[in-house]
Amino acid sequence: MEKPKILIRLTSQLRGQGDKTPAINALKYLRKFGLIESGSLKLTEKGKIRNAMSPGDRAKDRASKESGHSTSDYSYDKRTNRATLKYGK
Repeated sequence: MEKPKILIRLTSQLRGQGDKTPAINALKYLRKFGLIESGSLKLTEKGKIRNAMSPGDRAKDRASKESGHSTSDYSYDKRTNRATLKYGK
């Protein structure tokens, strides 16, 4: 079975942060949040949605859930992988 893109991306991010076991921790995280089924690499329905999103879409989604603003109210900075409110919002 092919690894989901979201697992590959998270593993790479954790490795870049110096995690000693990035693949294991990425799987734990994605399973904890219901994106990958327990005991497999199969994406859940929620995981399929997140897997199809771009990094910018995911950052905007995270920020909008925290603030209550619309995702369209945010701009994405790929250097920091963060979404910030657009001026005047």
